[in-house]
Amino acid sequence: MSIHMQKQMDKVKRMIFTLAGEVEHSLERAVQAVENRDIELAKAVLKDDDKIDLAEIEIEEECLHALALEHPLAMDLRFVVTVLKMNNDLERIGDMAGNIADQAIALSDGPRIELDQFLPGMAAEVLNMLRSALDALLQLDVEQADRVRQADDRVDDIHKRCFTLVEEAIRADPDNCSRYIHVLTISRNLERAADLATNIAEDVIYLVRGEIQRHKSDLVTPQ
Repeated sequence: MSIHMQKQMDKVKRMIFTLAGEVEHSLERAVQAVENRDIELAKAVLKDDDKIDLAEIEIEEECLHALALEHPLAMDLRFVVTVLKMNNDLERIGDMAGNIADQAIALSDGPRIELDQFLPGMAAEVLNMLRSALDALLQLDVEQADRVRQADDRVDDIHKRCFTLVEEAIRADPDNCSRYIHVLTISRNLERAADLATNIAEDVIYLVRGEIQRHKSDLVTPQ
């Protein structure tokens, strides 16, 4: 690899990890805004979404520049392709954080409801998935990436349970229908964020092994 190419790869790596840190922080604060009914924190998350969007564009431009001018091969090519995919997924997690912040604002002016109890545990699971996926990328750790994929099933189960309870709650207490819908929307956004963290984990496996994981029903068995 040429010195210039190495510098280009190092720059792209720094940019994607910086974006990852910002997205993780945004999701964490959005969850805190819900738990604490903190309108100002929710507004700060929404304000930072523009910064995440701009970073995503800059990373995409840098990757396209590398593809056009450096003609990376083998592992370097896979790295650039992986970053392009992760870049999009991270931006979308940022959008999920913004959606959750919107719900935090909507819920801030009323009493807590029993369904709130589902959100902290689910949020902790999703945040752990995202952190583990990013750590797997940093360490190029396929086993850790695979654990993220397995954790997605737990989040799906929590979301399904929340959906069922929201249906029951709306029938029993229609006056609070809108608040139940806000809780379900938060659950849905957390479930989507978990899916995107899983995508990142699968991209790590692609980067290390060159194996595309989409639509595979079996978990990867590390070798």
